[in-house]
Amino acid sequence: MRLNTRLVVLICALAGLSACQNSTEPVARGEAYFNGYGCIKCHAIGDKGGNWGPNLTFIGFRKSSAWLDMWLKNPHSWRPQTVMPNFNLNEEQRSSLVAFLSTQKGQAWDQTGRPWNRPEAGEESAKRGEVLFNKAGCVACHSQNGRGGYPNNNVVGNQIPSLSKVYETYTKPELVAKIRGGVTPTPADPSAPAPMLSMPKWGDVLKDEEISAVADFLISLKPTGAAAAAVKKDDF
Repeated sequence: MRLNTRLVVLICALAGLSACQNSTEPVARGEAYFNGYGCIKCHAIGDKGGNWGPNLTFIGFRKSSAWLDMWLKNPHSWRPQTVMPNFNLNEEQRSSLVAFLSTQKGQAWDQTGRPWNRPEAGEESAKRGEVLFNKAGCVACHSQNGRGGYPNNNVVGNQIPSLSKVYETYTKPELVAKIRGGVTPTPADPSAPAPMLSMPKWGDVLKDEEISAVADFLISLKPTGAAAAAVKKDDF
């Protein structure tokens, strides 16, 4: 199994290199690497791509270029249990991928519309909020159903906290305000480097009714006891 995985990675790497050899613009090279290395098989941008990992349509909005570069350099250094392989990218490959991913701020859905606003998402606000939570990439930091546990540096516990009981501690207007305005975590050690992950100001890219739907979804969460932990959508 390990040999087969390495062979797939090698084939994807060679394809990525071939696709990029005639490109001189970083974003274009990064897009070619994204397709050539097979990232598109696991991650979708807009409606194109796989659904094994988080959708990356808003990745450039919700993750910094510094974090993206760190993650691509060695995903396991940030999250040892991640299923994403280390492609051993060189500096040029990483910088090109970061350039491409950093441009992804929701525009891929401009023509088709955002999934949570489509008829198939239904009219119930909490259900639409769940689709948004998963598709916009909130799941990548907060985990499925907001269970938390994703790493962050220099925060209490070194993890992003669970959202499964926010209904006990926040009113809906308070949740809406936090989502709209973003959250910068307080460093556990003021003398150490600041936490690399923070919640962006979703009010910059989401409409009020979309933020309201996310708040309704979070309020609807209840502890699920011994529900099996699913990790496949928790990376990137």
